Amino acid sequence: MAQTIFKLYTYNPTEAWYQLSDGEKKNLRVRVREALKKVKGKDVISCFSGWNSEQFLGWGVEQFPSIEAAQKYHALLVAMNWFRYVQSNSYLGTETPKF
Repeated sequence: MAQTIFKLYTYNPTEAWYQLSDGEKKNLRVRVREALKKVKGKDVISCFSGWNSEQFLGWGVEQFPSIEAAQKYHALLVAMNWFRYVQSNSYLGTETPKF
């Protein structure tokens, strides 16, 4: 049985991101959302944290129906060259039981 996977990520745009036009940035964000939808993933929350953190501009949480879906999503991001534009750290986990 597949277990729900959560992904916590932190990110900073790279210099390549800032070189894109507004239209190119929008197109890339749309492609990322489409890739997430393709694997039946969900954007739980995306947060801007640049106002209180010098280390990361933002962070978020995504939810996937299985580890295979999370892996497929990562492969789709690699295929679109996403990591040229965003430097990130990710942490995968499963929900812990309530006490």
